[in-house]
Amino acid sequence: MTHIQDIQTALDYIEMNLCEELTLAEISKVVGFSKFYFHRIFQSEVGIPLYDYIRKRRLASAATVLLKTNTTILDIALIYQFESQEAFTRAFKSVYQLPPGRYRSAIKDLIIGGNMNKQNKIKDWIITGTAPEKYQISIDENVYHMGSKSATIRSIGDEFSNGEFGTIMQQISAKTFVGKRMRFTGFVKTQEVEGWCGLWMRIDNALSVVLKLDNMQSRPITGTTEWNYYSCVLDIPENGAIINIGILLTGKGQVWFDNTDFQEVDLNTPTTELISEDIFPDHLLNASFEAV
Repeated sequence: MTHIQDIQTALDYIEMNLCEELTLAEISKVVGFSKFYFHRIFQSEVGIPLYDYIRKRRLASAATVLLKTNTTILDIALIYQFESQEAFTRAFKSVYQLPPGRYRSAIKDLIIGGNMNKQNKIKDWIITGTAPEKYQISIDENVYHMGSKSATIRSIGDEFSNGEFGTIMQQISAKTFVGKRMRFTGFVKTQEVEGWCGLWMRIDNALSVVLKLDNMQSRPITGTTEWNYYSCVLDIPENGAIINIGILLTGKGQVWFDNTDFQEVDLNTPTTELISEDIFPDHLLNASFEAV
């Protein structure tokens, strides 16, 4: 006997009420089952207990609010039924590997326009993204460029919305690099990347305002490729405070990342700063809506 439709009814109800108090008794009543029976079939069908599912959906929605609004962290915590900002921060960090404030400043505006699987920790690197549950990020000891290991991001989700991505990243103080032209490099190998991937480098000021960005969105890596060498080059401005570097994968596929470097280069090396003209057209498209 299948309960797929009953579970979907419950999931729809949860989605509509993420910001409200949700109880096992309330949700089981919606689908017409006893609390005990519903709890058992929910875990069997979905793979995790009901309250774990609700918590992770609230955190995912909270992550979206963090990136798309200026709502305070305390307000977000209360909206999504966490008893305090501290409880929300602990729960959020357990999934996204960053506290909410750092997540907001590190991830916001990284891409223009646009049930948690256990992640293997990668020493000194942060594993995060807008949809970490859709990516497996780990160390690969079978595929590597040099040495004996590489980092890899592999999609494990079935459906991806525009702008969803997983990333491996670091944050570096800009203090000793101000006034210098810096290059972030690495070797990348890909397999069946249907969206795109690329190295990224971003400079923020002390208020987490983006000063400069290159995410390779204007020269994306797609499809299946062997190991190639890529770089991002940016000038570090006087008011630069934090240098963010990493690699991201958006959509389906797998990417391997190895032998990174971060070094000063001379002014003969051109910068790769993202320019809006590289992403957006310079004229109105399909004005009459006749194009297909």
